[in-house]
Amino acid sequence: MNKFERQGRPSADQQTLSESLAGEPTVVPADILDVSDAPPIAPPAALAPNEVRTILMSLMLTMFLAALDQTIVATALPTIGRQFRDVSSLSWVITAYLLASTAVAPVFGTLSDIYGRRAMIISSMSLFILGSILCALAPNMSVLIIARGLQGLGGGGILPLVQTLIADVVTPRERGQYQAYFSGVWMAAGIGGPILGGVFAEHLHWSMIFWINVPLGLTSLAMLVPKMGRIPVYHRRREVDWLGGLLLMAAAVVVMLVLTWGGNRFAWLSPATMAMVGASVALALAFVWHALRADEPFLPLSLMGGTVVPYAMVCGGCAMGAMLGLTVYLPLYYEGVYHLSASEAGMALIPLAAVSTLGAAIAGRTMARSKHYKRVAIVGTIVAAVTATALALALMPLWLLLGLLSIFALGLGTAFPVSTVSSQNAVARSQVGTITGATNFFRALMASFTVAVFSAILLTALGSDVSLSGEHHGAASLIPSADMIAAFRFVFGAAAALMVIASICMALMEERPLAGPARPVELAE
Repeated sequence: MNKFERQGRPSADQQTLSESLAGEPTVVPADILDVSDAPPIAPPAALAPNEVRTILMSLMLTMFLAALDQTIVATALPTIGRQFRDVSSLSWVITAYLLASTAVAPVFGTLSDIYGRRAMIISSMSLFILGSILCALAPNMSVLIIARGLQGLGGGGILPLVQTLIADVVTPRERGQYQAYFSGVWMAAGIGGPILGGVFAEHLHWSMIFWINVPLGLTSLAMLVPKMGRIPVYHRRREVDWLGGLLLMAAAVVVMLVLTWGGNRFAWLSPATMAMVGASVALALAFVWHALRADEPFLPLSLMGGTVVPYAMVCGGCAMGAMLGLTVYLPLYYEGVYHLSASEAGMALIPLAAVSTLGAAIAGRTMARSKHYKRVAIVGTIVAAVTATALALALMPLWLLLGLLSIFALGLGTAFPVSTVSSQNAVARSQVGTITGATNFFRALMASFTVAVFSAILLTALGSDVSLSGEHHGAASLIPSADMIAAFRFVFGAAAALMVIASICMALMEERPLAGPARPVELAE
């Protein structure tokens, strides 16, 4: 027992037997369908450092693919629309992937707890690669949209599965350090994706943005699959609650459609929007009703309670929402107020994306060394809230704005590893995949909700006839700078409010001891 584990409730890594099993050692659990389904009694041999590095490098490549495909398509859309002579359906190339990937995130997480990580990572990568091939070969816009949905089914499973595999390989205390590496991968894909997509579309062919996924995906599988046999097994075979999973996915799809179309394709109070809201509420209530009565619910509602998970999920969701909402609409501010070009506005987003990775790295190292690991996230989110408030109060030179955004991103980034690892540490090993999928699902919904809220704020302040979609530069040039400044004060204020909520949730979250000694993180020697 190390100095960080002397008090408090036992962590997930220490819960080898539930209280019910400990009290009734002669009872054979009914959910073990076969002896081979039970986890091993003896702990597996520790992975060698070179094995850990190989696994983590393959996981980073896998995550890079999923992150890249969310951004690389954007700059190629005009070229795709011209070739297929269908500009009106272009938004569905993005929406189809977003809907599919969001809906299946909790599904893959839960199924990995039932059938194991190996089967699910192979399935998600296979769907992703197959979808990429079909996208590259698409003869028309309809086939491309369907293929993007298939690609999203695979891409949506990659992020929760990667985070779950990290949880299987390293202990909670050292896990936060690795989260920073994966935040860096996400940042690199976010910055490099639009640039790479533009190069492919302009100098080669737009289909290359999909063909590139095939060799990279196969390389990732070739690196990872041979090592999967060495990764500890924690899944528990049980019957799958398919009805619960379908209800959850259906509710998620309708909610995402409301957040995507509301205020854009349909007015918020239009009959179509109200009908979708009613359908989403009905499906969500049906899911809850079913989950409360099922013996083995697809997503146990008990996991969403307690003194850790709900606070961690809200904190991470608010941080993700604030970051994505500003990323989407800050180019409009840059172009309308500081008169930057579209490419310059894109470059001005780098501090927001890049510095958040530094915040995640600081939080990860703090988790490995400090007993009171959540303090860094509390301080970070408070700093982010204060900085966003300062941005809302006064107009400032561009260099000062970028400096304050960097401080904002630094504080915001601390929330991600602390909230993710705390949730994983609060549940049994056999439920880590489920809680990881649910966490990513909630963050995606919160991000979409925040983008919709920021859009509503801007449309209210600037006028409902202003278009916020498409090329920001064209829209920004028609808006007076004074109006833009006034509107974005409310946007920055909303971001500050989100970070206040995040800090309160982190302060209220129980700080359970993290199991395992810290090891130095060495991905290359």
